[in-house]
Amino acid sequence: MLVGFNHFDLFKWAYKMEPATPSDLVADCFELAADVRELDMRASPYDLAGLGYDPVPIETPDGRAEYARQQAAFAERARPLRERLVFVCQSILTVTSLR
Repeated sequence: MLVGFNHFDLFKWAYKMEPATPSDLVADCFELAADVRELDMRASPYDLAGLGYDPVPIETPDGRAEYARQQAAFAERARPLRERLVFVCQSILTVTSLR
């Protein structure tokens, strides 16, 4: 169901299913998506150092390793959010099938 979705999709679907989605779940999904986006911008060719964002030099072995480590951490953060969102989906399907 939501297993193949990326971190941004979790927020997208949590938001789309409001008001059935608890607001704390929407907020948690948004926070994850924002953090993932920040890493992506730090790993991009844009220089954001002047804005307080240290670059992640993915063109170097150390930078790629750092990027992979942070992506793995995001996947761990996403797991319980995904499970909660699946529960919301199942609840909606159960309620609509009873009608």
